[in-house]
Amino acid sequence: MFTVAVSIWTMQKRAFSVSLSTAILAAFLIHSNMPPRTILEQVKQSGELQVMTRNAATTYYEGPQGPSGLEYDLTRQFAEYLGVKLEITVRDNLSDILNDVQEGKAHLAAAGLTVTEEREKHVRFGTPYQYITQQLVYNHNNNKPRNVAAITGGTIEVVANSSHVTELTKLKDRLPALEWHENKDADSSELLDLVAKNLVDYTIADSNEVTLNRRYHPEIRVAFDVTAQQPLAWAFAKGQDTSLYDEAQRFMAHMKKSGELDRLIKYHYTHASNYNYIGTNTYLAQVRRRLPRYQIMFEQAAMENKLDWRMLASVAYQESHWNPHAVSPTGVRGIMMLTRATAKQMSVSNRTDPKESIFGGAKYLRIMLDKVADEYNIKGQDQLWFALAAYNVGFGHLSDARMLTKLRGGNPDIWGDVKENLPLLRKRKWYRKTRHGYARGEEPVKYVETIRSYYDILNWYLDNGKPKYAERSILAFESSAL
Repeated sequence: MFTVAVSIWTMQKRAFSVSLSTAILAAFLIHSNMPPRTILEQVKQSGELQVMTRNAATTYYEGPQGPSGLEYDLTRQFAEYLGVKLEITVRDNLSDILNDVQEGKAHLAAAGLTVTEEREKHVRFGTPYQYITQQLVYNHNNNKPRNVAAITGGTIEVVANSSHVTELTKLKDRLPALEWHENKDADSSELLDLVAKNLVDYTIADSNEVTLNRRYHPEIRVAFDVTAQQPLAWAFAKGQDTSLYDEAQRFMAHMKKSGELDRLIKYHYTHASNYNYIGTNTYLAQVRRRLPRYQIMFEQAAMENKLDWRMLASVAYQESHWNPHAVSPTGVRGIMMLTRATAKQMSVSNRTDPKESIFGGAKYLRIMLDKVADEYNIKGQDQLWFALAAYNVGFGHLSDARMLTKLRGGNPDIWGDVKENLPLLRKRKWYRKTRHGYARGEEPVKYVETIRSYYDILNWYLDNGKPKYAERSILAFESSAL
């Protein structure tokens, strides 16, 4: 009896082993016949979207609150859309960027790439997100060239492997005398700097790059557009697997339909487009002459109130051009142009005393920042723009503009939406709906955008006059405020 039981148990064990082996073999065969994961599936499984880009104001740079640039903001939102984190790799050479994407070293290239026939032979471009023109740039101290024929004989320098080289190559077919130099070590902003210093006669740059960089170089001018409008788009590797490409198409369609793409473009370019760059010479002259007298005061006041002194100085320049005796028709006065009421609130006894004014203005700006955070629960860069607007127009009118923004379907917590509605405070149809009534609402919009440009120019100048984008915090927020 015992022997029979053991035999049955042994047979069952063998049968179980055979069944387990069969199941493992079947699973292996099924797995081996499964199709490989798509690129989109690989991205989601790895948890990373690998993006190749270049360092420039129009694409990616370390900005006031960390990484910034239109390409960065777009790809960051695409990564969030996919539910993964963004992994950025920076390359200096456009050819290297495109080669890396072709070879699968990145999932896509987001580097302000112009769509050209030659590039389309090697990569697959997505839906365009922005349109630019290529522009011929010259120094205004020289004669303005009227057409391409007029620049033959001059020194022309362009970025190597760029779409600008492609256009010049086309033009050479009908203008054999046309010559140029391809610079492998400089980007467009550096070439614009060479033109400003009259070291190079001409360069070709994309219109969006000219918009952002001309604030630093009042000497440069656009002679004419070299091309009609051209699309900028992301680049993907060619191949049968279009899963990630297709998802990017859907993402970009969503960004356009929601208005988020338009908002991002306005955020990065509107303040620079509206800046009166002709006044840069005056500003830079005052940076050299007046700023050194007050720099230590700005630094001390900023440190005491957890601000960036360069931003505080930019606000002061917008207010008074760093003139301690400045007086407005409405009675505000001093470097920070404080009203009597504000000066009293900030314990400033003499508004024309530079130190008192600077410390009083810094304290008031900190109060505005904290109030925006506490009452509106707005953090990050938008916190600063709202605080500056409140500094200019008052909290009441700013709250009215936020109310109108919500009423008209916008987001009252986003500066880009609110600044579209602030000018409505001049119109009876709209200010009658508000608590605080009429206000010159376009003024705080211009105020904020001008200060942004003054801040950018000051950073550029103090960083040895080189158009580089070093990491810098506009506001030294406490960790609890972030």
